[in-house]
Amino acid sequence: MTTDSGAILREPPVAGNETDTLLGTLERLRGYVAWKCGGLDQAGLRATLGPSTVTLGGLLKHLAAVEDDMFSVKLHGRPPQSPWNTVDWDADPDWEWRTAADDSPEPLMALWRDSVDRSRVLVAEAMADGGLDRLASFTWPDGRTPNLRRLLADMVEEYARHVGHADLIRESVDGLVGEDPR
Repeated sequence: MTTDSGAILREPPVAGNETDTLLGTLERLRGYVAWKCGGLDQAGLRATLGPSTVTLGGLLKHLAAVEDDMFSVKLHGRPPQSPWNTVDWDADPDWEWRTAADDSPEPLMALWRDSVDRSRVLVAEAMADGGLDRLASFTWPDGRTPNLRRLLADMVEEYARHVGHADLIRESVDGLVGEDPR
């Protein structure tokens, strides 16, 4: 990171550089997910809204999987972490969404937080090894290789989509609304 203190940014700086803006935006979105999913029991994490099957527990498990895939597998070329390395994704492509209903709140939140913590370390390693221009360890089917900048932008997009889901579901569970914890 390029911040002087090396502290984890909680939001993008008002007039920051590209790195701090990307990382701060991602951290702000992670904070929203933690807030919207925090303090709920298993029933709250299983709640759905309307015809959707998306749950807050499923979001946590999905985002944990995406964090590990994006920064461990794609960026650094490492094998998937547990539990992702035991899943037959071809046979059960929605495994994380489906199985989250069987998980209690504490392990779900820990799974997500541990994935986020690993991602922070892996992004810091990549920043020290080429910065935002550091190429990932994989190529897309068309032969192009994305850089860290693109992976961070994709992760911001992933979180932004799901924060909207989390807002609606959490409001339906207990009326919690807003952008920031009081």
